[in-house]
Amino acid sequence: QVQLVESGGGLVQPGGSLRLSCASSGSIFSSNAMGWYRQAPGKRRELVATITRGGNTDYADSVKGRFTISRDFAKNTVYLQMNSLKPEDTAVYYCLSGSPAYGSWGQGTQVTVSS
Repeated sequence: QVQLVESGGGLVQPGGSLRLSCASSGSIFSSNAMGWYRQAPGKRRELVATITRGGNTDYADSVKGRFTISRDFAKNTVYLQMNSLKPEDTAVYYCLSGSPAYGSWGQGTQVTVSS
């Protein structure tokens, strides 16, 4: 399994932006799909965005129009551009390669949206 390392989290004011990165130790092209999930305190981990090998994307309704998932095959990196951030976006964000049940997860990066 590949190793995934997330970065780019931090503290941002409401309305601000962050870009998360997920660097893979292996080729992301070999994965059927890559995704971003998040988990807020006391809540279940939820899907934020996915991108398939073919480039199809899917987003949670709560982030549509604000977040964009993309990837760079040459760098084996997946990104999550987050704009117009809201306090309810506060969570630990995790990168996933493959399926939630059998894929590889990163260690997570904290995103805090607060004034």
